[in-house]
Amino acid sequence: MRKAAALAAATAVFAAAVLARQRLREAKRWARAGAALRDLEARCAAPAERLRQVADAMAAEMRAGLASDDSEGGDGSVALKMLVTYVDSLPSGDEKGLFYALDLGGTNFRVLRVRLGGKEKRIIKQKSKGVSIPQHLMSGGSDELFNFIAAALAKFVASEGEEYHLPEGMQRQLGFTFSFPVKQTSIASGTLIKWTKGFTIDEMVGMDVVAELNKAIRRQGLDMKVTALINDTVGTLAAAKYVDNDAIAAVILGTGTNAAYIDHAHTIPKWHGPLPKSGDMVINMEWGNFRSSHLPLTEFDQALDAESLNPGEQIYEKLISGMYMGEIVRRILLKMAQEDSLFADNYVPPKLESPYVLSTLHMLMMHQDTTPDLKTVGIKLKEILGIESTCYKTRKVVVGVCEVVARRAARLAAAGVYGILKKLRRDTVGPDEQRTVIAVDGGVYKYYTLFAQCMESTLRELLGEEVASSVVIKQTEDGSGTGAALLAASYSQCLQDEFST
Repeated sequence: MRKAAALAAATAVFAAAVLARQRLREAKRWARAGAALRDLEARCAAPAERLRQVADAMAAEMRAGLASDDSEGGDGSVALKMLVTYVDSLPSGDEKGLFYALDLGGTNFRVLRVRLGGKEKRIIKQKSKGVSIPQHLMSGGSDELFNFIAAALAKFVASEGEEYHLPEGMQRQLGFTFSFPVKQTSIASGTLIKWTKGFTIDEMVGMDVVAELNKAIRRQGLDMKVTALINDTVGTLAAAKYVDNDAIAAVILGTGTNAAYIDHAHTIPKWHGPLPKSGDMVINMEWGNFRSSHLPLTEFDQALDAESLNPGEQIYEKLISGMYMGEIVRRILLKMAQEDSLFADNYVPPKLESPYVLSTLHMLMMHQDTTPDLKTVGIKLKEILGIESTCYKTRKVVVGVCEVVARRAARLAAAGVYGILKKLRRDTVGPDEQRTVIAVDGGVYKYYTLFAQCMESTLRELLGEEVASSVVIKQTEDGSGTGAALLAASYSQCLQDEFST
């Protein structure tokens, strides 16, 4: 009896000791995870003083890019290309008539038709159709690709009703959004620098993409021509200007990132042509390639860059865009799993070691989980990484990592906008109390609510309440489609005005 009692007591003591050791081990594990998260927060910190330095560097790089004739970057001394777009006349809202757009941005393209009714009616009617490009045309010849696109345009026009038939002798005007690297030579011409996104039609490099499309359109017997060649950022600015004359810049925050803005032509040293009637010129910044010693880079960012297809390039984009934010989170979680046993002792989820397995869409869904027990986070960790079960503390740390990465990105994006405002001297209270509108498009801004809110509040913080009251960030959609049609309308109107004077 005594032996049994002694054995039971010893067992209880042993069990208590084991439990105590487990609790101690767990406490140390969570202490390590907490310390790692605090360290990450410190290294990703973007206080206002640092953001002002980033904005100053952005404004300085803008000026350097505007003074450099080497638009392709050359020796790499100029980070921002600051491309002259030849867009010196943005939509006013007065445009009337029927206009078309072709949006070629990847393995699909869209054709659009827009009927404009002037200031009173604005966009009366709009229709679009998406078309997939067959794989073999992405590596064939230029004629084959553009013949296919032109045939789709012709089919789109052929399906129109009587109400869309133009008067005899009137030509259809087309805005062409071409989202590949182009050296633009006029509002309706530009030579291809290189293909991206899986296209490998080598004979096209150095050729005028507008001339090739116009030839293909003529081969179809279609009375249509390209009036404006643009990219999606310039299209977003045009779409915003159409509905709000105070729009002065556009920012894309999606898979990639870019910005365009309206500058005074006489302040652009590399502009050697005659000054446009408007006195203005839209500049395509290509701001994703911005870099500065003031950017808060970590070893995760440096490793991502080193292993990317373009090391040393697009540093700003790799910090703030949808292509990369989820991957930064994955790299941080992997290190925390390896060194801090985030998911369990000596357990690293095998899928967590796969690059880009965690997208920014996954990240925002976890970050914006409002359930009391962070249930969505647990579901996503199981779906994406194969982790069967996670406790609340683990989920909380994962949300913390998402918060740090998103907050840094949003604050840096705001600093970029602030840099544009500084360059244009709209960062202070002017005598005329001018209103300033920044158009923003892209999935990150549109769907990542916490990112958008942080970006907007950061810009207010940098500007101060008095200036911020006159600066508006306005979501603007479909610049690559509607914006292209609006620029076709704007330049069609410009041509009419020239012939009538």
